[in-house]
Amino acid sequence: MSQATGARLQEKKQSYRDLEIYQLSHRLAIDVHRMTMDDLPKFELYEQGSQLRRSSKSISATIVEGFGRKQYPQDYFRYLTYAIASCDETKEHLELLFETGSLRRKDVFESLLDRYEVLGRQLYRFRQAVSADL
Repeated sequence: MSQATGARLQEKKQSYRDLEIYQLSHRLAIDVHRMTMDDLPKFELYEQGSQLRRSSKSISATIVEGFGRKQYPQDYFRYLTYAIASCDETKEHLELLFETGSLRRKDVFESLLDRYEVLGRQLYRFRQAVSADL
């Protein structure tokens, strides 16, 4: 993406709520929260379930915080990097829950993991656009 494309991408967004990466991460955080409360064994509510909820919610929160610093492209880039890391962490927690048998619903696991893979790619591309302004 060219520098002009990166700048245009950012100028069009008046609020973090306009960002597709925010919308997807926010929706996923809600879905993960509900899944951990409904589908996991009680002992996991405060173990892996808690870790999963925190990492999932961290993605959208970090996008919001970074958007608030968008006038400082290096800071914005750094926050998007943190969001990517939280996305990766969330995938790891999902995989651990599924592989240990705490998350037994394969359809739920695969759906969430696929959606986090999509989000990770979108975050990476968005960060590349921001880096064009560095």
